[in-house]
Amino acid sequence: MKYNIPRTGETDPDEEQETFFSNTHQLQLFALRPPKQLLKWVGNKQKYASQIANFIPEHNTYVEPFLGGGAVLGTLSPASGMAGDILEPLVRIWQLLQTDPWSLVDHYANVWYSYIEDKEGIYPQILSKYNESPNPYDLLFLCRACYGGVVRFTKDGRMSTPVGAHSAISPTSLKERIASWRERVRNTTFVHADFELTMANATRDDFVYCDPPYEYTQRILYGAQDFSLERLWTAIENCKSRGAKVALSLDGKKKSGTVTLKFNIPKGLFEREVSIDCGGSMLRRFQKKGETMETEVVHDRLLLTW
Repeated sequence: MKYNIPRTGETDPDEEQETFFSNTHQLQLFALRPPKQLLKWVGNKQKYASQIANFIPEHNTYVEPFLGGGAVLGTLSPASGMAGDILEPLVRIWQLLQTDPWSLVDHYANVWYSYIEDKEGIYPQILSKYNESPNPYDLLFLCRACYGGVVRFTKDGRMSTPVGAHSAISPTSLKERIASWRERVRNTTFVHADFELTMANATRDDFVYCDPPYEYTQRILYGAQDFSLERLWTAIENCKSRGAKVALSLDGKKKSGTVTLKFNIPKGLFEREVSIDCGGSMLRRFQKKGETMETEVVHDRLLLTW
């Protein structure tokens, strides 16, 4: 497997503002662990990205068509990668991470200092501003400050999550996380595209990791109302026919294992299945607001084509 191992002692002589980010090349070698979250995102794989990464075989290019918070991407730090998402402001965050990270830090800091003084007043203003004109800068702040990190959207595409009880991370912490992530994704191309178009780039000896909106639990996500598993089955079969390997994260069990979720998975599409313990359901925590989660432990299934 090809990894983008952080380099040491490099700086960009042409850009003084790159000093902070270049210094992060001095990161120690890592053992398949993601950096601290840049984006809080519903359904993110931050806590068990390492489990998933350990199943990933040797490959040329890593392809991820449902990017979200990018935990598996950040864990692998591929030497060659492509990651896409249907939500344009989200993709723009990742693109700016590579091309203009300081603009993300500066905007976040300007909003954050006002937010700390008046959380209940400032958050709705930023939420309204984003909904009027979706953009990466406000989305980055909202996903850090919203309730439980559950980035929820209405059917018309408006973000609807209220402000969280926690305090969003400081600008200093964000700057450090941006630096870590920027190093991890420096060899990845980010595209605003439907999953079929992103997956169409996978060819022989490439690897595709799919983490789509979950059928049973994530219908509140952007575009999830129109998501079709049938289209995904076809895209996976096409990847296989071109010689690429595919792994798919999918709903597994809920209600602490007492309920197994059913899907019409085409026979022969996958060779094996692994169960991933995800702990308490993020969405149920949002919905139950502090109630016990003893009966809400969920398991994902990881389906593999090899």
